[in-house]
Parts: sequence; C-alpha cells; structure tokens
Amino acid sequence: MRVALFLTCVNDTLYPDTGRAVVKLLTRLGVEVDFPMAQTCCGQAHYNTGYRHEAEPLARHFSDVFGEYEAIVTPSGSCGAMVRELYPRMGERARAEGRGDTLAATLAPVVPKTYELTEFLVDVLGVTDVGAYYPHTVTYHPTCHGLRGLGLGDRPRLLLRAVEGLELVELPGADECCGFGGTFALKNSDVSAAMGADKVRNAESTGAEVLCAADNSCLMHIGGTMARLRTGMRPVHIAEILASTKEEPAV
Repeated sequence: MRVALFLTCVNDTLYPDTGRAVVKLLTRLGVEVDFPMAQTCCGQAHYNTGYRHEAEPLARHFSDVFGEYEAIVTPSGSCGAMVRELYPRMGERARAEGRGDTLAATLAPVVPKTYELTEFLVDVLGVTDVGAYYPHTVTYHPTCHGLRGLGLGDRPRLLLRAVEGLELVELPGADECCGFGGTFALKNSDVSAAMGADKVRNAESTGAEVLCAADNSCLMHIGGTMARLRTGMRPVHIAEILASTKEEPAV
C-alpha cells in the first residue's frame, strides 16, 4: 500500500522526530510511505481564527498535493480533524454563499482517505500489535480533536497495551482539555495555563514516567507546563513509542 505522510506544520518545524517515527513504523509494517514535498499548512490555524476564506487556497492545495494517494496519514488529530470535519463544512459554506460546488468538489476526494495514525493502524491495516518495545510507565491523554472530532476512542490504548514492556496507567480526568486550543492559549492565557496545570497534576498523580498523546501541539503545551512545574515526567508522541523496538529503542 502506498500512502502519503501529511506531517503538519508543527511537526515539520518543531518535532521532525515524530515524522521519522511514523515512516519507520509504517515501513516496518510493509507500507510504502511518500512525503510530498509540496505539502503546506492545511489551513487549520486560519480557519479557527476566523479567516475562512484565506484558508480555502490552502485546502485546495492540500487536495492537489494529496489527491492521488490511496491514503493520507497524519500524526496529528487536530489537522486530521481539519480535513475530515472542516473541509466539508468549507465546501458547504461556499455553496451557501452562492459560489457554487467547485470548492466542495475539489476537497471531497481527500476527506474520506485522511487518517490519523492510530486510525490507520487499527482500521486500515487491522493491527494493534506493531512489534514495539518501550519499557516505561505511560499514561495517555486523548486530545480534544482526536476524542471529540475524529472519535478515536480506544484505538490508541489498544496499541499502547500491546507494546512490550509498557505499563499503561489511566489518566484521571482524561477527557478534559489540556488548555492549548491553538490561538485560545494566546487569547485566554490565564485560563489556558490553569487548565494545563490541572492536566499535569492529574498526570503526576498516576506515577507514570511518560505522558503520551497523538498530537504534538497539545504535548507542547503540556510539556511546557511540566517544565515550569518541574515535574519528572516527559511528553512523548505515540508514534515515537510505537516505532521503538528492542533493536532501535526510543530514548
């Protein structure tokens, strides 16, 4: 199977190791992975800040770049939700504004074949044991877009439970937002910081070494809070855990 890696802006700029982990993991599972060099922002930041029309050219470009692939895999619940949830909404709004069906028709092909990584592993490849090894105690934070937007459900936990050496402990208040929310963290910084502190205190109560999630934007927020509160925990993307093996262990 030939798939495209949609890395996202945050990962490309700040967390390239997550992209490398996705390629390593999928290649190990027999998947051919392409990285289209023409990929850019999906438009989520623009759309969520109220610049819907400015997001449309980015959405069109996304469809042009990724439309030929069997599947589009992203290690980001929020960007995956942008394509799956908000691209159809953009097309509907354009139609309601009297601009016809062109945008909806352009975006439609990429919507059903865009998958967050854990969705792709469980639903498309049909695997939960990916042959990973990660001898650490881990707690899992289900980010808002993954939990509410994509409905990832128990998929990430199924994958984590199958990792050799990993002890998974449940996170109290797991379904509560960490407080990031993109520009929300800038516009409502006090509220955002308080929510982040609550999330970190709940994570600390588990005694886990690592807090993992499927979205580095949320992990960036949580990790910053962990550093300020001087906890001993580390934020790690789930892709890096699943890519880890005895032969090539993650740090």
